[in-house]
Amino acid sequence: MLIDTHTHLYLPQFKDDIDTVIGHAQAEGIEKFYLPNIDSTSIDSMLELENRFPGKCFPMMGLHPCSVKKNYKQELAIVEEWLDKRAFCAVGEIGIDLYWDKTFLEEQKEAFLTQVGWAKELGIPIVIHARESLDILIDLVTKEQDGRLTGIFHCFTGTPEQARAIIGLGFYMGIGGVLTYKNAGLDVTVKDIPLDYLVLETDAPYLTPVPYRGKRNESAYIRIIAEKLSEIKKMDFAEIAATSTTNAKKIFG
Repeated sequence: MLIDTHTHLYLPQFKDDIDTVIGHAQAEGIEKFYLPNIDSTSIDSMLELENRFPGKCFPMMGLHPCSVKKNYKQELAIVEEWLDKRAFCAVGEIGIDLYWDKTFLEEQKEAFLTQVGWAKELGIPIVIHARESLDILIDLVTKEQDGRLTGIFHCFTGTPEQARAIIGLGFYMGIGGVLTYKNAGLDVTVKDIPLDYLVLETDAPYLTPVPYRGKRNESAYIRIIAEKLSEIKKMDFAEIAATSTTNAKKIFG
């Protein structure tokens, strides 16, 4: 069995063929799909997917850093309301994104730390979005880590030193389609990261792996990522699948 620990299957890109997409993934051995929230506009479609595929699709609740704007406190209030209302598998995806816009950096930090506090109170993991902000987030998590924090640094593309810091914090790294990109350099870093700290993800519909790069990503392509990791680490595919699945279960329960 394989698990997609980070996929946005509730987005409009899948509205016309979601049954086919889920079926295709299951045919490739992917049995569970973890859904990170974006903001208030994505909640209804995400929960609808959970209801449509019970025991397969598991929603998170959080405010994506790219949605942290002037109204971020209202958005956080909606997240908090949902976290009080029912159980979620994680607080996510949360973090800091300095690729698109640096205007709201301080607000992104505040939103992140607020949501980290909620995760601690609830005893659930966090899923971290760290685009051009990995060192900042490692520093913030280091200051917040009191033994109650666990989770995933989603879409890890960092250095060996950053990987060691993440491992030292008791966190895992999400490995996706970037692993298959020729000049990304992630293959070199991942080679020396212990498999016990890695989980697999697609971030569908984004970051499609080779040979489908440029097309819509989907959860079935987890197998491609697992096969590439098997090749890089010179390990059996079955071991990659078993260990990454075990890691996901440790995180999400």
